Parts: sequence; C-alpha cells; structure tokens
Amino acid sequence: MTDADLFSTWYLWLGIAAVLIVVAAALLVAVWLAARRILKLAGAALGLVQQIKKNTDGVWALEATNETATGILEEARSIREHAGAVAHALHETE
Repeated sequence: MTDADLFSTWYLWLGIAAVLIVVAAALLVAVWLAARRILKLAGAALGLVQQIKKNTDGVWALEATNETATGILEEARSIREHAGAVAHALHETE
C-alpha cells in the first residue's frame, strides 16, 4: 500500500466518522427538542388535570350528600312510624 493509498483510506474513514458524528449530533438535538416538547405538554396536562380535579370535587361530595339524605329519610320514616303509634295510642285512650 502506497502512501497515497493510505492517505486516501484515512481521508475516507475520516469522512465517514465526520458523517456519523454529524448524524449522532442531529439525533441528540432531535431527542433534546422532543424532551423539551414533552416537558411543555406535561406541564399543560398537569394544569388541565388540576382544573378537572377542582371542577369535579363537587361530584365526590355528592356521595356524602346522598348518605346524609338517606339518613334523613330513615329518620323521617322512623318519626312517621312513632308518630303513628303515638296517634293510635292517643286515639285508643279517648
């Protein structure tokens, strides 16, 4: 192998290495830009999730309201039964 062939081969591989480095750098920049975009979108999504949570807090309180209403209904039925029994007892004593 002559010196000219050696330099030709060396320049060829140097060119290939330069192309690979440029491609790797481009890929790294693309990944970095994608990561920044994902971070931006994740921040926006977090804000939306917090707003949805705030807007639906009343739905979760509805369960407690239903439980309270059920308790009031049961007490009202109990009062009606006892009032009926009292009315019946008073009617019998007349």
